[in-house]
Amino acid sequence: MELGNISQPVYGPGPEAPGSSTPGLVGMVHGFLRLVQPNALPIALCYLSFFLFQLLLYELGFLVCIAIGLLFIILVPLVGCCFCCCRC
Repeated sequence: MELGNISQPVYGPGPEAPGSSTPGLVGMVHGFLRLVQPNALPIALCYLSFFLFQLLLYELGFLVCIAIGLLFIILVPLVGCCFCCCRC
């Protein structure tokens, strides 16, 4: 089976960011993500323990957000139950 003469494709410029109707919200989200995770992902790591330490350091912002979220998930219903059941 012969395909014949196939020319090389001509590629255009790369994709552009879509226009947004909410640039303030987009800026706020990008600012939060830069605050939570400011460092680049460590690529060239040799030792496993050093790799785990670097990975935990890299994900520290997300881990703090998860811990605060879990704290709210546990404390809000508990405080609500105390206010509801123990009204004085």
